[in-house]
Amino acid sequence: MSEATTITPKQFKDARKAVISSSIGAALEWFDIIVYATFATVIARNFYPDSDPVFALILTFATFAISYLIRPLGGLVLGSYADRKGRKSALSLTLLLMMVGTLIMALAPTYAQVGMWAGIIILLSRLIQGFSAGGEFGTATAFLIETAPHKKAFYSSWQVASQGASMLLASAFGFALTEGLSEEALNSWGWRVPFFVGLLIGPVGLYIRARLSETDAFIHSEKESSPVKTLIVNHYGRLLAGSAVIGVATISVYMILYMPTFAVTNLEIPATAAYLGGVVAGVVTLVGVPFVGHLADRVGPAKVMTYAALGALLLAWPLFQLLVTNPTVPTLVMVIGILGVIMAFYFGPLPALLSSMFPAAVRGTGLAVTYNVGVTLLGGIAPLVLTWLLSATGSLSAPGLYYMAIAVISLVGLYFVRTRYIRH
Repeated sequence: MSEATTITPKQFKDARKAVISSSIGAALEWFDIIVYATFATVIARNFYPDSDPVFALILTFATFAISYLIRPLGGLVLGSYADRKGRKSALSLTLLLMMVGTLIMALAPTYAQVGMWAGIIILLSRLIQGFSAGGEFGTATAFLIETAPHKKAFYSSWQVASQGASMLLASAFGFALTEGLSEEALNSWGWRVPFFVGLLIGPVGLYIRARLSETDAFIHSEKESSPVKTLIVNHYGRLLAGSAVIGVATISVYMILYMPTFAVTNLEIPATAAYLGGVVAGVVTLVGVPFVGHLADRVGPAKVMTYAALGALLLAWPLFQLLVTNPTVPTLVMVIGILGVIMAFYFGPLPALLSSMFPAAVRGTGLAVTYNVGVTLLGGIAPLVLTWLLSATGSLSAPGLYYMAIAVISLVGLYFVRTRYIRH
């Protein structure tokens, strides 16, 4: 019997609902993250005005990076909650926490209003957002994979495609606000607008997630009293290899997010050009990732990701050398667009690959911890590391070398995943 004849209309309906509910959470999470990175220089002026400009930028990205240090903790707590209490309950909780973190950021008073407390308030916002995001990917991916009746790489890829939508919208906001507002208006209130807009999708997401049904895989799985302990004791090899695999996906995202800062600070290119590049990368991800998901279902996620990682390794140095020697708007947009293609081919199959590594009883915890350890160590601290590297070395080629190093780490992780840890 063909696969198509065994799939019921209810299964298709449930899969569509899973895609929509998971995509909303991913979209809000990434929209908040991308907006923060997009307006990093504006945030630095508002919250750390008495510092040297470079140091203020480092402080801004340090706050950004600290929020990533709590993501593994969020993954442990919320991923374990998803494995014990259910995917549906965890999905609603993560979205609610994301909304709280985004609201605090949108309303945060500046240094001129409350002094040093301003930095503490946005740190609190980042910590709440980071904690909630720590559970979002693992829970949403587990829910998607367990709900999808077939073509699991395709269905799970929509969570990544929604990140492309967030990148597109955040970059479009960056371009429109930078071009349409005076510098005074942008610094005083314009940068807050995207955070308020991002909050609008939260209630819709909560409503949709409240109407979801729990997955059969969770209902029928043998529950672990301590999923975290089981993961660490029995699956630590999968955890390490999976975390390494995250590298190219997360560094591609954060390299694209870092481009507006890099363009303004180091290349003297207008920030609007980098925002246009972000729009291009967002469109590439939104449109291209579902097709990559189809491809991964045919040939296997690991194979697609290996070729994408090799592309990242081979292209990183030439791309940044081209940009440094020819710092023009078309070159910047082209480089960001190519990074978007690499991200689409690597990130699209990633949820399906990681899901295949863990049994249902610890899938939420395994996905959450693996993803967030990888994102924290290989992506979340990237803007901070790159800002420091550029300041310390004076070499504008540093981002390319950093990208290549992460690609090597991911290729090693993929080797171990393909040869030892994929569940068949």
